[in-house]
Amino acid sequence: MRFTVSEKQELIKMVVESELGVNRTLRELGLNKSTFYKWYKSYSDHGVEGLESSKRGSRRQWNSIPQEQKNLVVELALERPELSSRELAYHLTDNQQIFISESSVYRILKSRGLISPPAHVFISAGDEFTDKTKFVHQMWQTDFTYFKIIGWGWYYLSTVLDDFSRYIVHWELCANMKSDDVKRTIDRALKKAKLVTKQRPKLLSDNGSCYIAKDLKDYLKENVGMDQIHGRPGHPQTQGKIERYHKSMKNVVKLDYYYAPEELEKALEKFVHYYNNERYHESLNNLTPADVYFGRGEAILQERERIKKKTLLERRKAYQRSILCQSFDNQIKINSFESTRNSN
Repeated sequence: MRFTVSEKQELIKMVVESELGVNRTLRELGLNKSTFYKWYKSYSDHGVEGLESSKRGSRRQWNSIPQEQKNLVVELALERPELSSRELAYHLTDNQQIFISESSVYRILKSRGLISPPAHVFISAGDEFTDKTKFVHQMWQTDFTYFKIIGWGWYYLSTVLDDFSRYIVHWELCANMKSDDVKRTIDRALKKAKLVTKQRPKLLSDNGSCYIAKDLKDYLKENVGMDQIHGRPGHPQTQGKIERYHKSMKNVVKLDYYYAPEELEKALEKFVHYYNNERYHESLNNLTPADVYFGRGEAILQERERIKKKTLLERRKAYQRSILCQSFDNQIKINSFESTRNSN
């Protein structure tokens, strides 16, 4: 039985995340152990390309990517080195009106030495809430993280993230990490979101002292009209989306030192804008959080599909023209040869 690249990735994920152990899970799935480890090693060594079939001879030549488009991929990669091959693929579709698959972008960059195999474990623990949200403002996640500002001490970043779209609704830098700071953050998030009383989302947080305080619970219920949900103790994956956001944000923001709160706020503002409006999120069908939050995601996906069909049609027509030209040139050569032979 043949498996697609996505099916192989899903099977690997199931095996690695299974609590039954590798051998037992493979038996349950009916998957050969050597096959599994071959897939795992190929992905670790070569990324997406490693999971593709090695039989390349059957690929249809009409779908070959023109050299000028390959050059465009390389130019964009050099111009935007922070983008992954996946993000580059969708950036090309959205901004250059050209469809090139993720795996093709990866191969182009790898052939030019612009990408290296993953140096980390590519599968992480589940980071989703048990009951998935189905629309914007159904549930918010909130959490604190901390930064040390030189000469000022510790400051605490309070963030509100929409669970469905992963959009950062509001954030602010606080001198403390108390229930009053949570109240202020939530109030300002509601004001930014322009939500009426009947549209209050649920609020998901961990079990930090500021979140389980009675005065916060009473305030949210009586003054705001929000229900609170707390993650299971010792299980941060429940708040996995905001935890993952904090990790991505700190990987960028903490590259610099900050000597005043205003400097840190500027860096945070820049990253939040990038995260909300520019960063393609794989779990959102490679849309940005803002695309989903503001309801324009479906239109973008339809436009991408149109561009994909248009690009593939143009490649097919270009291939057919090249075949006709080649046939025409061959016919001219044959006619010329016969004419020369008859004259002799």
